[in-house]
Amino acid sequence: MKLNSFLLRSTIVAALGGLLFGFDTAVISGATHALTAVFGLSPAMLGITVSVALWGTVVGSMFAGVPGDRIGRRDSLRWLAVCYLVSALGCAFAWDWSSLVVFRFIGGLGIGGSSVLGPMYIAEIAPAKWRGRLVGFFQFNVVAGILVAYLSNYALGVAGLGGAEWRWKLGVAALPALFFFLMLFGIPRSPRWLAQKRRETEALQVLKIVGEEDPDRALAEIVASIDAEHGHGEEPLFSAKYRLPILLAVSLAMFNQFSGINAVLYYLNDIFAKAGFSKVSGDLQAVAVGATNLLFTIMAMSVIDRIGRRTLLLIGSVGTALAQAGVAYVFFTAHHEGLLVWCLVTFVGFFGFSQGAVIWVYLSEIFPNRVRAKGQSLGSATHWVMNAVISAVFPLLAAKSGGAPFAFFATMIVVQFFVVLFFFPETKGTSLEQMQKRLGIA
Repeated sequence: MKLNSFLLRSTIVAALGGLLFGFDTAVISGATHALTAVFGLSPAMLGITVSVALWGTVVGSMFAGVPGDRIGRRDSLRWLAVCYLVSALGCAFAWDWSSLVVFRFIGGLGIGGSSVLGPMYIAEIAPAKWRGRLVGFFQFNVVAGILVAYLSNYALGVAGLGGAEWRWKLGVAALPALFFFLMLFGIPRSPRWLAQKRRETEALQVLKIVGEEDPDRALAEIVASIDAEHGHGEEPLFSAKYRLPILLAVSLAMFNQFSGINAVLYYLNDIFAKAGFSKVSGDLQAVAVGATNLLFTIMAMSVIDRIGRRTLLLIGSVGTALAQAGVAYVFFTAHHEGLLVWCLVTFVGFFGFSQGAVIWVYLSEIFPNRVRAKGQSLGSATHWVMNAVISAVFPLLAAKSGGAPFAFFATMIVVQFFVVLFFFPETKGTSLEQMQKRLGIA
């Protein structure tokens, strides 16, 4: 089965939300010093400035399933594109600290919502054979956005913009946000959402144009799985029969953040500064970290449908645990600072090859059609709650003991290895409807 060009185009457009997701996630790392100086921020206030966007992602991810079910995945993504646009322009023209915090929160709504609806949309239009790689393209764009943010921070940092530098760094995302909004008018609705709304004729047309091998059989499986013909397209998520996918989603999301990935990405420049690197040198090291993340995400995408999601998680756990232990060692001993960049590059590389590539794919696969939006929201919201907590606390812990947070991260990754080993099923090569049966969901 060849990759359909219409399917590829729709995937690329939906994944643009991931590009903005990644850019907005990482761009703040290049502005923390300037914001601290301009607004006189204490470590606690800096933590709020960084983490407020994450609390926006919590709200966005928790409630994204509501419009996702009511008006559809595609149309909801348009509203999220507006959030990205308003946030970028608002941060660029922020007149005080409070306004900056408000606009960063709005950006967080866009990030949280797109982390739910982007992968979900791609999973629902993609045939099983291509689903891992296509949903993985969302994560590829997240990582690409992170790298673009680091490159943008470096380029703007040497452009001699003076006191306005941080405004340019935070505001440049307005251009891709506008592009994302316009491109969303050229892709179809999700066939599974259409079937859930009893619009089977439209759903069949979408299945045909995205290249489904047997669209009639695929539609029949979809309709049966959501009981659309009996009017049972929606039901509560928190019931006994969904306990396994809920456990998988919540644990995967929690361990994703307990690895320390976003604490590293948000405070990367500060981590390098604490180890003695200059501002420009720190920006360059950040670019190296971002490039590594992108490279290993590409590698994971190339094999995720062959060797599977579970195997990638196990491999990545070993590498990330050792790397975070190495970072802790550097800070605890205050020696061998030159090893810091290598430990961080190793950590980000193994993370990109495992958890980074797997999380949005896996979350989009383990819930049945009739509760997928709610389940994806639960997993994503868990991810962002833990992200916000860790990112807010990290500056305080790192200020007291640079190595303690990294020792904690290494320990949590070891725990994750055994949780994945004993509880996580493999999902590769299985249709969304067949996965429902494999998890024992009636």
